Amino acid sequence: MGILSEIEMSYTRNHIRVSCAIIERDGCVLAAQRSGSMIMPLKWEFPGGKIMEGESPEVCLTRELIEEMGIHVEVNSPLLPTTHHYPDFTVTLFPFVCSIQSGTITLHEHAAVTWLPPDDLASLDWAEADRPVLESYRDYLNALRRNP
Repeated sequence: MGILSEIEMSYTRNHIRVSCAIIERDGCVLAAQRSGSMIMPLKWEFPGGKIMEGESPEVCLTRELIEEMGIHVEVNSPLLPTTHHYPDFTVTLFPFVCSIQSGTITLHEHAAVTWLPPDDLASLDWAEADRPVLESYRDYLNALRRNP
């Protein structure tokens, strides 16, 4: 195996790509609390999951939200991807503003969910990787207010 292949394998093993949903409903946004058995227990995040090889971020998000919460969403506006470096791995988040099309939220992996107005989201104890997504979403909302 060449050096480049070893580097690429290391990068793939330690760098994950995750699609996440900023789900809007009635002026509020859904935040999900990681379970106590997950990495970064009880931190808040935008729900979603790992993008499988050959899968688009949008298809991943649709699949993950059905698996994790039992809901079907409409994937609307993409926000800019963000990358965060944790001590043991790197994660790139691909966020999308979404809305629920059908289903009732049933928690299969998270400890809790809450619906909060966008201005109140910062009060939660977010996973580090999700904080830039929160900022990006605020910028998105500000742009919408300026250009309705």
